[in-house]
Amino acid sequence: MVQMHMVKPQLVSAINEKLVIEFVYKDGQARAVEPHDYGIRDGIAKMLAYQISGASRSGNPRGWKWYEVDDMRRLTLLEQHFPGSRADGTQQHFEWDVLFARVK
Repeated sequence: MVQMHMVKPQLVSAINEKLVIEFVYKDGQARAVEPHDYGIRDGIAKMLAYQISGASRSGNPRGWKWYEVDDMRRLTLLEQHFPGSRADGTQQHFEWDVLFARVK
């Protein structure tokens, strides 16, 4: 079952323009990330991003993380650009039900 989700144009723009974003996640703490993929996966709107700073439940504020988009608040596009894909030969690719945006 796919949840109802209104596509967030601000998030699509950030991915297309390779802009770092900042947001407050469901734990009430801020994070700054490079957004890479945004879509519906396993019926839930999600974003795959590389976190560069902020809070983390895992204790590691850097690295690849999944975020449920509907749990993100106060989304802000920063003026900081990132170079694009962090793809390497060992990177795992994920299946999406629907993909709205991906870093090129």
